[in-house]
Amino acid sequence: MTIEFYKYQGTGNDFIMLDNTSGQHDNLSIEEIQKMCDRKFGIGADGLIRIDQHAQVDFQMTYYNADGTQSFCGNGARCAVAFAGFLGLLKSAQTEFIAIDGKHQAWLCQEEVKLKMADVLPIKVLDAAFELHTGSPHYVILDDNHQSDHVLALGREIRYSPSYKTQGINVNLLSVGQNSIRVATYERGVENETLSCGTGVTAAALVVAQLQKIPQGSLDIQTKGGQLKVQWQQRADGSYTEVYLIGPAISVYKGNYLL
Repeated sequence: MTIEFYKYQGTGNDFIMLDNTSGQHDNLSIEEIQKMCDRKFGIGADGLIRIDQHAQVDFQMTYYNADGTQSFCGNGARCAVAFAGFLGLLKSAQTEFIAIDGKHQAWLCQEEVKLKMADVLPIKVLDAAFELHTGSPHYVILDDNHQSDHVLALGREIRYSPSYKTQGINVNLLSVGQNSIRVATYERGVENETLSCGTGVTAAALVVAQLQKIPQGSLDIQTKGGQLKVQWQQRADGSYTEVYLIGPAISVYKGNYLL
C-alpha cells in the first residue's frame, strides 16, 4: 500500500501530515505510525498528524507522538492549520478546529500561525522546578546547560522518575539571560530531545512571567530550531488565559511511503 504524505516543520519540530478527509487512513495502526516516524527505517518525524473533516469546525487534527501515543502538540497544531489551509479546509484566515484537548482558534498568515492555547491552571512550584499543563504536562527547571547529552540525560532521569514514569512528562531546561530566553526540551512520546516544543515553549514563557511578575505580555523564546513568541494574561487566581503561541509553520516536501 502506498501512502501519500506531506512533511511540515515548526522551528525544527517535524511532522508527517496525512490528509484523511476521505477516511483513507482511518485504520492506520500504532505500529505503522511508529514505523513511519522512525528516522532510520521510515520517513522520520517527531510525530504524525491526521487531518479529518468535522461538521462543526473547519477540521479535526489527531496528533500521534513518534511512539504512537496521542497528545496535544503546539507546534503540530500550528502545522496542522497550515496544512489544512493548503487542503482548502479553512473558510478564512481565522479558523477553528478540534484537537485532543478541545476546540482551538488560530490565524494563518502566509507561513506564520498564531494559535490560541487552552487556559492554563496555576503553576505548581516544586523544590527546584515548576510543573504545569499547557495542553501537555511539562516540568520546567532553570538550567543553562543545553548541550544535547545533558538535556537527554536529565530529561530521561526526570521523565522516568517514580513521580512521572507511568504518565510521562516533558522536561524543559530554561535559561534566562539579559538579552535572550532559551529553552531545550526532552519530549515524552518521542523520548528524545526535539529541536522545539510548542507547549514546552509556552510553559517556559509562563514560568518566566511568574518569576518576573509579568501579569500580561509577550515573550520571544529561542529554541534550537528557531524563535517562537508567547502571549498571555494572568488571572487573579494565578491561572492564565488568552495564551497564544506564534511562529512559523513550513511545508518541507511531499512524498509517497510504501507501507
